[in-house]
Amino acid sequence: MLNLALWLKKYDFKLDQVQTFTPTPMAMATAMYHSGKNPLRKVTADSDDVPIPKAGNVRKLHKAFIRYHDPNNWPMLREALIKLGREDLIGNGKQHLIPAWQPLSNKPITTVRGEKLERTIRPRRVSEIKRKYS
Repeated sequence: MLNLALWLKKYDFKLDQVQTFTPTPMAMATAMYHSGKNPLRKVTADSDDVPIPKAGNVRKLHKAFIRYHDPNNWPMLREALIKLGREDLIGNGKQHLIPAWQPLSNKPITTVRGEKLERTIRPRRVSEIKRKYS
């Protein structure tokens, strides 16, 4: 998914919607989804396994990589890029996938495990004390 995200950024594609695969009866993709084997080749017990992301966290991470331009996905992507050893893709240049800073937003920001993160940029507090001028 990282390679796909880099390709999307290189060609300036910004996808808005990502559809989750829903298995339907009598389709080859469904056979692949349930068996984990490639039905286009002879299927045996020794056949190569096809990796199928079924866990919710993996799907969320894939969606975050595809929607790399959404600021709400940046904390999750930062965490994943650090785990992958690709800190070189975190920064503020054109060659970076995501910026090193997080903008303010109204939506809560969570990591892959669902933990809430604090925002890195905080607004200044407005003083509640009013000055009296004489």
